[in-house]
Amino acid sequence: MPSEGSARERLVAELREHALVIGQVTLTSGQVAQYYVDAKRAILRPAGFRALGELVAEAARELGATAVGGMTMGADPVACAALAAGADVKAFFVRKDRKAHGLERWVEGPPLGPGERCLIVEDVVTTGGSTVAAIERVRDEGLEVVGVVSVLDRLAGGAQAIETAAGAPYRPLTTIDDVYPDRPDR
Repeated sequence: MPSEGSARERLVAELREHALVIGQVTLTSGQVAQYYVDAKRAILRPAGFRALGELVAEAARELGATAVGGMTMGADPVACAALAAGADVKAFFVRKDRKAHGLERWVEGPPLGPGERCLIVEDVVTTGGSTVAAIERVRDEGLEVVGVVSVLDRLAGGAQAIETAAGAPYRPLTTIDDVYPDRPDR
């Protein structure tokens, strides 16, 4: 049975219900916040995963991406959701550290050829640091970055860092304004 509302509306509803945590936390960036968005709590549930997959698959098609991925953990469910939604892409994950055995690769998944058109994905963006690191690693591998998509942007400056590094469009699927419009730091 189809869900009601657009995929974006469904994703926002899932993030509000399952991912928003109110209380003081230290973010990956080192910043302290009065709330946290643990997107994986929403996107690793069936409704959130389906909505996310539709949106990322659509972005991949629009940008002509042939591969979707990013820094491991943040990008893993996002890239897999695109595959599950029928995107005609390869999924990949960028390691935080080079694997010290086996093929000793930075980028894991199906082999990606020179000039492969990559859509970089991330779950939550604050400063954009891990997304920028993924962009740089993908470029170091000789791959092209055609765009960047995040599940949620905390609107804390990450968009500018990502757009500068990517030289390609950055589009958050949702922002903190969508998920927590009454937040105290607004």
